[in-house]
Order: sequence, then structure tokens, then C-alpha cells
Amino acid sequence: MSNNTRREFVKKSGATLLAGTLGFNIVEANPYKHAMNVDTLKVGLIGCGGRGTGAATQATLAEDNVVLTAMADIFPDQIDKAHKYLLEENPSKIMVDEDHKFVGFDAYKKVLASDVDVIILATPPSFRPLQLAAAVEAGKHIFCEKPVAVDAPGIRSVVETAKKAKDKGLALMSGFCWRHDTPMIDTYNRFKSGEIGDLHTIYTTYNTGALWYREPKKQQWSETELTMRNWLYANWLSGDHIVEQAIHSLDLMSWAMGDVLPESAIGTGGRQSRTEEKYGNVFDHFSIIYDYGEGKRGFHICRQQEDCARGYTVDVMGSDGRAFIDVFKEHYVNGKSGEWKWKGDRTNMYQNEHNTLFASIRNGDPYFDGVRMSNSTMLAIWGRMVAYTGKKLTWEEALNSEEVLGPNAADINWDLDWPLKAVAQPGKTPFV
Repeated sequence: MSNNTRREFVKKSGATLLAGTLGFNIVEANPYKHAMNVDTLKVGLIGCGGRGTGAATQATLAEDNVVLTAMADIFPDQIDKAHKYLLEENPSKIMVDEDHKFVGFDAYKKVLASDVDVIILATPPSFRPLQLAAAVEAGKHIFCEKPVAVDAPGIRSVVETAKKAKDKGLALMSGFCWRHDTPMIDTYNRFKSGEIGDLHTIYTTYNTGALWYREPKKQQWSETELTMRNWLYANWLSGDHIVEQAIHSLDLMSWAMGDVLPESAIGTGGRQSRTEEKYGNVFDHFSIIYDYGEGKRGFHICRQQEDCARGYTVDVMGSDGRAFIDVFKEHYVNGKSGEWKWKGDRTNMYQNEHNTLFASIRNGDPYFDGVRMSNSTMLAIWGRMVAYTGKKLTWEEALNSEEVLGPNAADINWDLDWPLKAVAQPGKTPFV
């Protein structure tokens, strides 16, 4: 398929980045516009884990007239823990009455039915397409954590929901926080302006240690509760760690490549050190090559293995130089003008996200991340697909996959009987 034909196909699919579309203008009659420091913006938190709690903190700090009024989770202890933390961090902004602490798989509906203006979606990724669609239907502005889905049908659903959000004039910001990081922005602006010439190769890593596992404590948990408490290790809930965690590196790759989609991908992965049954059916390492055509490649490696070398880097090579980023340590560009290193005061990228989101709501030009968040999530899902199956897949093949990893999110309850699929075996696990 030629590049032009491929681009037309992807454009028609609704999952490609529209040229220049990182925001959009709203007509003066926008019903969702809020005057600065006149109307109080009420926030509802759906998913009270660590990331949701952090996002709620940043939302209430974004400006003076923002308050948290509703919370939802399937576990009451998670709500209580989050509520206690939020009260300690920003007590004057936490106005959640006991009858606005909603518990259960349908708790998100109760938050949406309350008089909140902005929703934070931070439940496990498998719930994202359903809850995002419900939030848009309810006419709420949204901060939507990454990833936005765990499989291709989920992505296609999110793309349609994002279109509706844009048509309604709703803000839709994703949790791809590095695009709001000052040193990252400055470094990217420098090498993308032509300082290293034509970019041809990018290499990203997200190599960490092992993550948490929650053991039953006082009482015995059912299989469903054990799975939900440890959702990272069920690929139908998390998408596997390339989708749930290392997706940040793939978003950084896409950003460097101008948010142009690759043509094909191939890769590998497996499960070497985290092999116990309690770790469900996820891999502990991936290595993916994305082919952008015309000799351009994106290489990505990630792993979650204890006592191994760690690395969280972006290495960009062009015809006239190189840019290197160790995300927490150094940012430099060595190109046409010699060597440049970032120096300055680093701001909190998580806070920057919410400052931007709430300012956009106030000024009537809601921030829109709908297309980009779908594409970056699909890059990660695609990487998992090629690693699980051992196949080389095009973007079109991956995007049109009919594989559904888990049950319909609307049907999940405490009586769920959904056995985990076997750990994938490259060469044996089929592409669907």
C-alpha cells in the first residue's frame, strides 16, 4: 500500500492525528464556558488509587475556584484513603459529603449524575472506553488518564467518543504528562526545529524494577477482588505493562516523529523473572521496532524486572546530530550549533497539565487530546500484539483487530467468572 493510500485509509478510520489538531476553537455560545473566578468548577473523581488521588490534588490546586465534590471507587477503603490524603493536602478544596462517596462498579454513574463540571477518570484502563463515553454523554469536561483502552475495539470506541466530545465543545485531556514537562518541551522544540537535521531514528526505554502486589490481609478475598486489587497483572484490565506504563515512552517517540503513524511493527517479549501464578498473564519485557518508512525507525525496549539495570531515556538521531534525554537527569542536543544542555527551574508537569486544562475551560477554548491519546495508546497495543503473536503487523491490521481482551466493562460485577487467558506464546498465540 502506498503512503498516500495508507494515509487516506487511516484518516477514514478516524484514528489518525489531524494536521495541527492539538486544540480547537469554540464558538461564543459555548454552554460549557466558565467565567474566571466567577463560577466554581466542581470536580468528580472516578478511581481513587494513587494516580487518581494525585490528579485530584492537582485539579484542586489549578486555580482558586475549583473544589472536589464527589468520589467513586469499587473499594470503600480506597475512597477513605484518598479522601484522608486530599484533606491533608488541600483541606479547603475538598467538599465531599459522605453521600457523595459512591462505591461499586456503577459508582461512576452516580458521580456523573451529580452536579460536577469536570471528571477525572483514573480507574483501570479496561473501564476507560465505557466511562469516557458516559462522561461525554453527560456533558462533562474530562481529564482522562492514560492509556485510554486495552484493545483495538476499545480504541475505535474512544475515537468515536472523542469526536462527540469535540462536537460538544468539551475539554478532553489525557494523562500523557511529559508533553507538559518544561525541560522536555524545550528540548523537543530545539531538535524538532532542525538542529539535528532530518530525524531518522529514535530509541526509547522504560526499564523499571518490579511493581507492587497486594496480598490479602485480614479477610480472604474472592478471586474477583484479588484480580481487581492487582489489576496490573491481568492483561484484560491493564493491557500489559507496555500499555499501562511504558506507553509514556511510546508517546515520546510519537511526539519526536511529528505524531506521524508508523507503517508496520515487529517485536518480541516474554516472561522470564516474574513467572509466579500471582502475576497473572502479563509479560515482564518487550522489545518493539516501529517502521515509519523511508528508512526511519523507532526502537522501544521496556521491562519490569527486579535487580536489573534501569533506564528511562529518549535517544533521537538525525542527519546532523543527536538529542538525548534521561527524563529525570539530563537533556541535551548536539547538533548544528554545537552542544546545548537544558538548564532551568523544573515545574511539576502533573500540575502543568491541570493548570492548562482548567485555563482552557475558563477561556472557552477547551483543550482537546482525543486523537493523540488514541494514537499513542494504539501504538502500545500494537506493540503488545506483535510481541504476543510474533507477527509483523501493519497499522491497518492492528487497528482493525477484533480481539477483545476482557468482558464488557458494563457487565463486570463481584460474581464475575472470567478466567485469565494463558500467557501468550509468540508463534503460537494467534492474531485476531
